[in-house]
Amino acid sequence: MGAPRFDAVVMDLLMPVMDGLEATRRIRQQEAGSGRHIPIVALTACAMDQDREACLEAGMDDHLTKPPKAQERARFLERVPPRTGNEPA
Repeated sequence: MGAPRFDAVVMDLLMPVMDGLEATRRIRQQEAGSGRHIPIVALTACAMDQDREACLEAGMDDHLTKPPKAQERARFLERVPPRTGNEPA
């Protein structure tokens, strides 16, 4: 049995041991050459322009500030590709 597969990741930036930027970089390294790209969105209280830029540079697909507005959540979720039925759950 392989590693679990997820449709998307909602990533906090401020976590103990490893922050969300480093976690995203490691996910992107693991994806390299695999053809996979899991959408990752930052959900954080860090709302400055440089915070958003750091998230995108780390490989995140979007940046939402807490509390996220419904239309912002919907915008991100629309970018999550639907399962084809061929992937494991």
